[in-house]
Amino acid sequence: MSEQIGEEARFEASTTFGGDEDAAAPEITLEIPGESSSDASPAGPDLDRLRLLGIELLDRMPAFDVEAAEVLPPEVSVRLRVVPITLEPGRVTVAMLDPLDTEAVDEVAIRTSREVVRVGLESAIFAELMKSAYGTTAARMAESLAADDDIASETEHNLDAIEADDVHQMAEQPSLINLVNLLLLEAIQSRTSDVHVEPFEDELKVKYRVDGVLREQPSPPKHLQAALVGRIKIMAHMNIAERYVPQDGHISLRFEGRKVDIRVSTVPTLYGESVVMRILDKSSLPLDLKSLGMAERDRDTMDHLIAKPHGLVLVTGPTGSGKTTSLYAGLSKLYDPRKKIITIEDPVEYELSGINQIPVNPKRGLTFASGLRSILRQDPDVIFVGEIRDAETVDIVIRSALTGHLVFSTLHTNDAISSVGRMIDMGAEPYLVASVLEGLLAQRLGRRICTHCKTRVPMPEDLMHRLPPEEVARLEGMMYVGTGCEKCSNTGFRGRLGFYELVKISPTLRAGISEGRSLMDLRNMLGEDFVSMREDGIRKAIDGLSTPEEVLRATQDVDDFGA
Repeated sequence: MSEQIGEEARFEASTTFGGDEDAAAPEITLEIPGESSSDASPAGPDLDRLRLLGIELLDRMPAFDVEAAEVLPPEVSVRLRVVPITLEPGRVTVAMLDPLDTEAVDEVAIRTSREVVRVGLESAIFAELMKSAYGTTAARMAESLAADDDIASETEHNLDAIEADDVHQMAEQPSLINLVNLLLLEAIQSRTSDVHVEPFEDELKVKYRVDGVLREQPSPPKHLQAALVGRIKIMAHMNIAERYVPQDGHISLRFEGRKVDIRVSTVPTLYGESVVMRILDKSSLPLDLKSLGMAERDRDTMDHLIAKPHGLVLVTGPTGSGKTTSLYAGLSKLYDPRKKIITIEDPVEYELSGINQIPVNPKRGLTFASGLRSILRQDPDVIFVGEIRDAETVDIVIRSALTGHLVFSTLHTNDAISSVGRMIDMGAEPYLVASVLEGLLAQRLGRRICTHCKTRVPMPEDLMHRLPPEEVARLEGMMYVGTGCEKCSNTGFRGRLGFYELVKISPTLRAGISEGRSLMDLRNMLGEDFVSMREDGIRKAIDGLSTPEEVLRATQDVDDFGA
């Protein structure tokens, strides 16, 4: 993952923010400078002292023991600029960028309860060792922050004392620019969906959300908090002086020839501003239903639904369940230059070629309902409404479908058939819902087992007790898991896939909806060939695509009436 970030790694960024969407976005260039050939050795003019102390200065990459490297957390190694390389009874050998740093030696001794033997490394070799031991982010952070380690910040626990002008100057320092660039580069390379920068009383934490799970990264020093957050806000063209109200911004990057959008959100907390950056990298977005994990039978049904000339197709599930991605995949397949396709979204997450996309802007009066009325005057064939949130929107959606348009939208319900009840609760007449509804798709996302380290193992006993006996029997008491490897960052998972339940509205079901039958009655009308999300997940666990634990985790809020 990280080896692909070369010394010449570089990307361009244009920045916009919510304060004035009409303003032209300034363009800035961000780059990670290469190693300077003039980097001093760790000893500098103190070579004689090293010799007197018997400290060896290596000119090559030393061999290191993974178990030894693990005696210090990555963030501690970054801060101290040390890497433990060998362990012996009562002794640990550490490679150091500055082997004369006695405070670092003392801390290693206290943390490991061992005598510390030092060896020195030149900066380029130390960076390679840090990369091998802890990954690129730790290595680059150690390099970028080396010049800042001796800063004794009196405002470390009093961030309010830092003036906006000071933050701006700090944020424009090369090491800070470098650090933020590295955080974003590493996040994009590792398929991160969200970068979290979280302030606490004595530390600043950085986390990446990969495949739906947060992973803690090496942490920058606390005294750089104001400058680091300030740099992000400058890139997102946010108000750097305002630290006590939430703000939203936007960064547009061009990285390795492709466009990457980043939505930035800040909120004030007890110990400073918390920042979350949502990375929208279209190159990592699978825009076909097969890649998303949809079974062939369901894909055939979806193809039939999106080919209809008019009607309503709903995709349902909680936030983060992949609803928009599934609809984008359907719209991409539906695209035809002979058709006018318009979307209204909050926000527009990815740009789709050949499709007019409208971002909701409530501050300027552009809501889903008002935007949808305007869309109807644009002579559309296909309409995608990002979400049905209120009675006004559901009324216009139904009227749009009744007047000859094919409409796609989303709802927040636990399962497919509950969408009917939700629309009726919003004020829609049952007979109107029945007349326009063509299909319902409910879904959840689960992690996909890494194909590079997948193996089959006996199912743990505690998991057997959590599954119905018939499902354990179908799995034959065995399960596929990922053992962990370099490709999946030793997690056993790489990527995600969907667990789906798809309902095509049959004549029987349409009549039941029109008559206002209960949800339980409607569920009983689904038929024996209906496949619930839980059942779809179990089938994928049997096929070795995911694990039973992932299926249980993703579908735990669903009443599994279909399995």
